[in-house]
Amino acid sequence: MTIPRVTPVAKMSVATSVKRERTDPCTAVIMGAGGDLMRRKLMPAIYYLAAQHLLPEDFSLLGVGGRDQMEHEQFAALMLDALEHSDEVKKVDKEAWEWLSKRMWYTNGDLSQAEVYDGIRRCLDEIEASKPAKNRNRLFYLAIPPSVFETTVEHLSASGLAPRITPDVEPPWARVVIEKPFGRDLETAQELNRIVLERFDEHQIYRIDHYLGKESVQNVLVFRFANPIFEPLWNRQYIKDVHITVSETVGIETRGKYYEEAGIIRDMFQNHLLQLMALAAMEPPIAFTGDEVRDEKVKVLRSVRPLIGQGDPPVVLGQYAAGKINDEQAVDYREEKDVDPFSVTPTFAAIRFSIDNCRWRHVPFYLRSGKRLAKRKSEIAIRFRPPPVLMFGQAELEARCPSILVLRVQPDEGISLRFQVKTPGAEKELTQNLEISPVDMDFSYDKAFGADTPPAYQTLLLDIMIGDQTLFTRSDEVEAAWHVIDPLLKYLEHRKTREVLKYPAGTWGPTEADELMRGAHSHWR
Repeated sequence: MTIPRVTPVAKMSVATSVKRERTDPCTAVIMGAGGDLMRRKLMPAIYYLAAQHLLPEDFSLLGVGGRDQMEHEQFAALMLDALEHSDEVKKVDKEAWEWLSKRMWYTNGDLSQAEVYDGIRRCLDEIEASKPAKNRNRLFYLAIPPSVFETTVEHLSASGLAPRITPDVEPPWARVVIEKPFGRDLETAQELNRIVLERFDEHQIYRIDHYLGKESVQNVLVFRFANPIFEPLWNRQYIKDVHITVSETVGIETRGKYYEEAGIIRDMFQNHLLQLMALAAMEPPIAFTGDEVRDEKVKVLRSVRPLIGQGDPPVVLGQYAAGKINDEQAVDYREEKDVDPFSVTPTFAAIRFSIDNCRWRHVPFYLRSGKRLAKRKSEIAIRFRPPPVLMFGQAELEARCPSILVLRVQPDEGISLRFQVKTPGAEKELTQNLEISPVDMDFSYDKAFGADTPPAYQTLLLDIMIGDQTLFTRSDEVEAAWHVIDPLLKYLEHRKTREVLKYPAGTWGPTEADELMRGAHSHWR
């Protein structure tokens, strides 16, 4: 059974600690404006904010590039070209672009050199000359390689472009946005946190994970805590296990050098998947505000049982081999550009986590992610326990098609609920002869609301300019996630054998991943 469309009965807004109709006046300074992130994600997000009249009249955009010198008009032309070739922008509105392009500036230089920040200061002085002092807010977005995060943060502070500001100080404000990965391991994450927090207050730092900006990820909290019919069931008494999958059909594309250093665990588990697990497992916060939500996520991460120290870790790693996917032939990972021909870097991982608290003890969380898999999808699947007495003899059906709740993050964002019903037909005298079938009730964002959901970066940029940190990770949250993952990475790097299981492109990874569920009477969804 499928519900083709859900009609919203009423709409209401949630009051958080900050209420704005639009963003504060500010200058957004994009460090690394000549890079791929600016062209593919940030520029479309800023454009949409402008097109939807969510930016104030007193808004400016300063792009800071690398070696390329150009005039402000040339930079605007390059950004227009990026919008016209963007997968996220269907059509550039002329009026919206004219409004935005008049507010675009450009400078360039090596961000590791202190004198470059004098040039940025001169641009900001010119941009802000006619603005009231209270409107001279600054947002510094570090769209740069992780290797220069620390240097850039130090120069922003030392130059006075982004001063340390305590929460009780009136505007103008200064905020710094740091992209993932935040550290390569626990030690480097702690060091980066130390450097950042020596120079800025925590409320000024926005550690960005674009997954948290997706509407469907935010809806996990709304679904859990706005619908009292599910909260009584959201525990070990009624839930058998939880499956979280983030799978991609694409390979590493042009990121061979990065991927050889990162691998699937650093790239996906330390941030995206652990964030999804924390949202699914967290306790209700006392309020829907940044610190309260993040407090509960940190508690979950700190409750995760160590993966190392009790025999072999519950982990299966794989690397894609040649195969066919979507009617196209995919090459072996070791044949990709910038990849070591003898590489053992994993492109697939499946891990069983245990959360040792009252709500989730003895409920396994199965997380998996990989490249070149059979289907692109991100979802959280909640499998419910079968009835204590199977009076209709549906044991086999329960094993194959258990009652399950699926929160779809992408694509086809939505929610589905599977349960058992009697198959229509002539009545039987003996109940054990009743025929039972699984059916699905389905909600789709697209069908329900009839509009495209905003890109994740649009949501996150809006929150940064408003000053809402709910969707951004805090320093202790970053370190708690590394405490979970770092021991596993060190174990894998030092184990005696470093062979990696191969799986054909277009499959669901190595079959050995099924071993994680041996004895649990379960299987991967």
